Amino acid sequence: MSTYYQPCSYTPADFDSVTDSALPVVVVGAGPVGMAVALGLANRGIPVTVLEAADQVSFGSRAICISRHSLEVASRLGFGDELEELVLPWVGGRSFYRRHQVMEFTMRSGDTDVRGPMVNVSQSEFEQVMTDKLLAHPLVTLHWKSEVAGLMRDDDSVTVEITTEFGTRRLRAQWVVAADGGRSRMRELAGLRMQGTSYSGSYVIADIHWESELPAERMVWFDPPSNPGSTIIMHQQPRDIWRIDYQLDPSDDADLETQEPRIRERIARHLEWLGDDTPWTLEWHGFYRARALALDEFVHGRIVFAGDAAHLVPIFGVRGFNSGMEDAETLVWMLSAVVHGNADATLLAAYSAERHASWQQNVANAGKSTLVMSPGTDGYRATRDAVLALATSRTEFSHLIDPRQSSATHAHFSPLTVELDDVLPGLQPGDPVDDRRVVVRTAHGDVESTFGNARGSGFSLVGVGLSDAEASALVASAADLAARLAPESVTAVVVTDGACLPREGLAVIDDAQGWSASALGARRGEVFVIRPDGLVLTRTLDRDDLVAVADRVASVDAGSGRTARAGVPSGGDPAEVHREHVWLGLSDAIDQVDADDREGFFTRLALVLGSQVGRREFDEAIALASDPVPGELAETPSRLGETPGELVAD
Repeated sequence: MSTYYQPCSYTPADFDSVTDSALPVVVVGAGPVGMAVALGLANRGIPVTVLEAADQVSFGSRAICISRHSLEVASRLGFGDELEELVLPWVGGRSFYRRHQVMEFTMRSGDTDVRGPMVNVSQSEFEQVMTDKLLAHPLVTLHWKSEVAGLMRDDDSVTVEITTEFGTRRLRAQWVVAADGGRSRMRELAGLRMQGTSYSGSYVIADIHWESELPAERMVWFDPPSNPGSTIIMHQQPRDIWRIDYQLDPSDDADLETQEPRIRERIARHLEWLGDDTPWTLEWHGFYRARALALDEFVHGRIVFAGDAAHLVPIFGVRGFNSGMEDAETLVWMLSAVVHGNADATLLAAYSAERHASWQQNVANAGKSTLVMSPGTDGYRATRDAVLALATSRTEFSHLIDPRQSSATHAHFSPLTVELDDVLPGLQPGDPVDDRRVVVRTAHGDVESTFGNARGSGFSLVGVGLSDAEASALVASAADLAARLAPESVTAVVVTDGACLPREGLAVIDDAQGWSASALGARRGEVFVIRPDGLVLTRTLDRDDLVAVADRVASVDAGSGRTARAGVPSGGDPAEVHREHVWLGLSDAIDQVDADDREGFFTRLALVLGSQVGRREFDEAIALASDPVPGELAETPSRLGETPGELVAD
């Protein structure tokens, strides 16, 4: 029996227009991003009205992979516990070329991590948990079946015209947050267009109910015998729901391929090839094209764009949903400061700059993954296939197939981030701070907790190795900062291996295991200022710098963004960086060469490169290039056994 989630429908809203005065904030779109914004603002005492065109949460899995950082956001917004009761954790995955395993990855996960690197749960269920929180919040009003049809703007407000089942309504707001998705009506009404790249690859997305014993991991098959020439991705979800994505050939008729009989046929072939005859049912399906697009600016007057309404990233690496949750958390504390009068509107320019830069970070990784998953040119298709063939016997090429899973982005070059005078080890201003398990000292003894719980959901001042007198000064600084940023909380935290005692207004973390040195890279006496969204604003030994934090938040110089500095390591294994450079450069070169001259191009390239290595290395390279997949297996396995890994015991 299927356990596929079926959302309930809500009663269409009937409400009065509000035009004489202005509501503080109207959020357009009750998807994950819009609801996260609404919850975050309401938790800071700001009444929020949410408009949703549908009468239920989204149907279908849609985004299923939730990152560790998004789980932290959920915890800070107050629905982390409910969410974690539903999810299915996973830590890695495998990729196959035909029948050969060519890549296996495990995401970073340590004993002190509070949460695993990634979990799976349908977007529909994620949204339902958020909806239940919104409906119970006294400062949130959620209007179902309320579609924005028009906009009127002036210097200090925005009026939205709304189509309801009871007629047209108008709401005037000081600020409007547009979080209405990739087909944003708000973006259209504002006369804005996103810029960037649309990739040629198309994917069918399907959810099936299938009681399989395959592991909960990301599995990808390139050119599988079940669907030659295609790429197939599989993910397990809770309650025996499996997500299957498969690529269509450019010559395929998309209208035909997205009909249920054809989808069933494709999936059945793959499951049969996997050797599993367990009955299954098709529950939901969709269609997807990879795009990397964004607005040039995310703030337009008093309309602020977030999530897919502001930017789109390719599906590979699961960055769309997770980057949208980052958008929401960053926007929440910044817009709250503006609404409460603790900052002027230039702070939102920092939001726009930071989140556009984060989109670029995501595109840099997701774009590379897309060039592997769905190469759109002859050059990238040729090099992708060559990398896959080589990776069957030369594991050093496997990293090029890595999906580059979503991770928290940085704000190194934000106009809000305070640049350091010296290059220091450890966390840099703009870096995200991972949550981890810690021991917190209390008046009643040591208690196992987390760094996130100790520092709270607002600003935090984290001092390392402070004396009692310095700890008292830190508490006073936190109180002064809180008075200026209210209702934003400011928590004083001391990380120490000494005898610093807990007291009112101070959380004390026992640092006997040396966390401050390993994770923070901290100097004794140093203070880290951490923003509500978990990013380091600055780190300093100078207490006067703490006084300046409120001034920096209150009025941001939007043109003061940092630039990259020499001496800051870029990271990455040099050999892997070089191979990536070779892959990208060769792909582009192939696309630039006349199609009739490609054989000549490769011959000339081989002669030039061959003359630069020794005879033995050249002979080995010739042999490998001649037979990259030694002992090619038969096209159809007799049976896979329990897992696809048994395919590849060659």
